[in-house]
Amino acid sequence: MSAADAYQLVYNFMSLAIAAMGASFFFFVSARGALKEGNRMAVTLSAVVVLIAFYHYVRIFDSWVAFGTTGAPFNEAYRYVDWLLTVPLLVAELVLVLKLDKKLESTLIKRNVFYAFAMIATGYVGEMTNITTVDLASPRTIWGAISSVFFVLILRDLFGGIDASIKKQSKDIQGIFKILRVVLIATWGVYPIAYLLPAISGNLGLTAQDGLVLKQVGYTIADILAKPGYGLLIWKIATLKNGSSK
Repeated sequence: MSAADAYQLVYNFMSLAIAAMGASFFFFVSARGALKEGNRMAVTLSAVVVLIAFYHYVRIFDSWVAFGTTGAPFNEAYRYVDWLLTVPLLVAELVLVLKLDKKLESTLIKRNVFYAFAMIATGYVGEMTNITTVDLASPRTIWGAISSVFFVLILRDLFGGIDASIKKQSKDIQGIFKILRVVLIATWGVYPIAYLLPAISGNLGLTAQDGLVLKQVGYTIADILAKPGYGLLIWKIATLKNGSSK
């Protein structure tokens, strides 16, 4: 792939992300009005998540354009600032939409907001090391491993910790939750792979340019699925609960 084609590919995916975040914001804002008061908060958080992401993708897009046209350094930190704000909200909206026992709900939100913040913060430290090779002793590997610990803790709580509560939900909600679980694991699982790509691209027979492009495209696809896509599943659960007493 030529440098021009590589630049254009990332450019197009980032443009798609801006459109997806903007359109989903208007959808979530309008859709929440059809919900009962007790079911609105999770969808409101979905709207906040995509609005934050919309703003940051505009900044990411501008930075990519400057990188491709003038050679200015690409600012990867925009992504981490976005995730630092949006990932804790994604965790909170999942807990809120299920309307769990208030004590359990409060415990899960507080604990997992901290886990999410720590996961992104430690991942950012590793990202900024700019290490071009990966071994067990490299800072990128160490910080990436620390970040992954918090990821596992989130999965433990959001899946294992609420299994009993999920079984009390309607069959339709259980079905949506199963899909949401797959989306969450699949999309969040992309991030550590993309995180490592620039450093391991040589071992895979890829150029440094290929590693950068795959990382940016991977991050962008994951963001679209993990924010608008995830938000639509949250909205569907809220809609189902809107018609039930649970």
